[in-house]
Amino acid sequence: MDLLIKNARIVDWSVDFLGDIYIKDGKIAEIGRDIIKEAETIDAKGMLLMPAFIDLHCHFRDPGYTYKEDIGTGSKAAVRGGFTTVNLMANTNPVCSNMDTVNYVLEKGKQEALIDIHQCMSITRNLEGKDVSHLDELEAESGLVKLLSDDGKGVADSKIMMQAMIKAEKLGLTIMSHAESPDLSDIDMRLAENTMTWRDITLAKYTKCKLHLAHVSTKEAMEYVIEAKEAGNKITCEVTPHHIGLTDEINYRVNPPLRKEDDVEFLIEAIKRGYVDCIATDHAPHTAEDKAKGAPGISGIETAFAICYTKLVEEGHICLSRLSELMSKRPAEIMGIKKGKFQIGYEGDMVLVDIDTPYEIDVEKFKSKGKNSPFHGYKVKGTVLCTIKAGQVVYREEGFGL
Repeated sequence: MDLLIKNARIVDWSVDFLGDIYIKDGKIAEIGRDIIKEAETIDAKGMLLMPAFIDLHCHFRDPGYTYKEDIGTGSKAAVRGGFTTVNLMANTNPVCSNMDTVNYVLEKGKQEALIDIHQCMSITRNLEGKDVSHLDELEAESGLVKLLSDDGKGVADSKIMMQAMIKAEKLGLTIMSHAESPDLSDIDMRLAENTMTWRDITLAKYTKCKLHLAHVSTKEAMEYVIEAKEAGNKITCEVTPHHIGLTDEINYRVNPPLRKEDDVEFLIEAIKRGYVDCIATDHAPHTAEDKAKGAPGISGIETAFAICYTKLVEEGHICLSRLSELMSKRPAEIMGIKKGKFQIGYEGDMVLVDIDTPYEIDVEKFKSKGKNSPFHGYKVKGTVLCTIKAGQVVYREEGFGL
């Protein structure tokens, strides 16, 4: 079905104007003003239209931990948050260390998901940090996997990490680093992140591997990233909404931990200066029981845009176009997919947003099984009214009529 969206404020990384977008056969076919087509039409006057968001880093807990989340509930949470593409981490049960498990996730995504699912393979076999021979399986099927990650754990053995980077460079894949030195975690989590960040950047320089630093949270780690970027290395990085929206004054367990006000200010400055490539949610749903037992993580995919819009745009740090670059354009480029900006021929994935009406975050309204969020009760702006995937409406806010 074709779709015409009219009279919207259209914003992506490079444009900000009032106009119309026509989607035909799932692709953007026309962008302009006063477009007339025989198609389903949405009058978006007074609304913001942006490319749908792309989450480079989240957990849907499937297979093995579906009591926390599954592909179906995760995708419902994603579209409520304005996301139509996600990249899932490998720390499932079994671990995504082989193509059988990867294909299970991808096939289940095709059957149950409202969105496009991508799946990481683990850097080391079964996240054990000892063996990378399983990566040889990707030789003939590397197009199905775009990133490798042991997220949740740092790869302690430098030689093993170097071997993984050599294989990844050969296959054209990106290593996503959970930068945490496990031998230092019990001593100082700040030191654990900083030392592993420096090591992984150093190894990436040596191997010429594409390296993506997940959830950068400290000033020192970001300084290492900036230095590496300025030297021309193939380094990208992400920050999370909770690491720019909260400080360690909040007693809430995430990994890496919430940091000091100085760290938050430096991360925001790095965003403003263009050193941060994307914002990723690290959506990590847990049951109330698991959270009470100390499980680290936040259900963040439904609140990410509102937190980032309120913190970054409303407070005057960046413009909407820069936020679109962080949440859509750059993650799409890192994944190598034709999404994330308004361009003829690109996929018709977009989101209609109300950025004027404040509301309070209510975890009981989450579509995710995980209601774990320290943002409950926070007043924000940035309500996702409607999420569109390939020209099809896959989510609409209660009370929003087309």
